[in-house]
Amino acid sequence: MTTQPTIADEKLDNGCPAERLLKLMAGKWKPQIFYLAINGPIRFNYILRHIEGANKQTIAVALKELEAEELLTKVIVQLKPLHIEYNLSEKGKSLIPVFRQLELLS
Repeated sequence: MTTQPTIADEKLDNGCPAERLLKLMAGKWKPQIFYLAINGPIRFNYILRHIEGANKQTIAVALKELEAEELLTKVIVQLKPLHIEYNLSEKGKSLIPVFRQLELLS
């Protein structure tokens, strides 16, 4: 007698549904950067000033990874002085309610 796989079995085989999100946000400073970007555009030096213990290299790596995962968009502002801003993408904005729920739980 064979049994049919259930939805729960399929989820276990494919991993936890939240696993991908947790992997996206895993890494040094990513949640903090995301949290800063919720309030609007952020710049590199702003991040360095607001995340205690952060250094240029780890922030640069985290920004590149968040951009590669399409959670942040990089905007080059052509005003003088030329500068770069990071904004939440539509995908990133869709995660704001998840972060708000995590805030309530902590």
